[in-house]
Amino acid sequence: MMTSLIIGCSSGIGFELAKKLIERNNKIIGVARREENLLALKGINPEKIVVYALDITEEKGVDKIKSILKNNNDFDQIIFSAGYGDLNEKLNEIIELETINLNVTAFTQIMCLGYDYFKQKGKGHLIAITSIAGIRGNKLAPSYNATKAYQLNYLEGLMQKASNENNKIAITDVRPGFVDTAMAKGDHLFWVASPQKAAEQILNAILKKNKIVYITKRWFLIALILKILPKWLYLKL
Repeated sequence: MMTSLIIGCSSGIGFELAKKLIERNNKIIGVARREENLLALKGINPEKIVVYALDITEEKGVDKIKSILKNNNDFDQIIFSAGYGDLNEKLNEIIELETINLNVTAFTQIMCLGYDYFKQKGKGHLIAITSIAGIRGNKLAPSYNATKAYQLNYLEGLMQKASNENNKIAITDVRPGFVDTAMAKGDHLFWVASPQKAAEQILNAILKKNKIVYITKRWFLIALILKILPKWLYLKL
């Protein structure tokens, strides 16, 4: 039996992934803002699930994560599934800063805590749900794509760090395309996966300890196109 700390599991991908892990007899410590949803998750298997309702963008929230890690030496996985983003064509500063607060500041705090925790333990697995959006910028959601680019590069830095330190910390960067959750905004969406299908593919990647995985798998093709598309052409889209 493994023990997983999941941050952002009250809905969407995080919720479904928690359910998948429970089916595999994992023990879950779940953290999210929406207490009602967390209690619904706990109701699936009260003996295997412990939940904490808190906001990791607040100082008390981060302190609670520190306390959870300090008092538990048996975590095998830390999964960061929290995220925020919104369409912001008018460039509302509040939306931009709220996105940065969660996707950059809180993300970095959790990654640092997780890496240090597993380094002291001698092994472990850090998993983060990022996005294919991190590959290029976007006029409709500048901060969302920019913060996801930060996450992609930050995780690559941690991978390099783990390799150079020759430790046993596995790191998995999960890059979803469109998934049928509240995060999927805008017109002309395509290849939209259900949260259940996304969670199944993510679980497979976690079990294999893949470094980078696109969800669903065919989004690798879109990622490839985005990477090679000339800037002059991309700016006209």
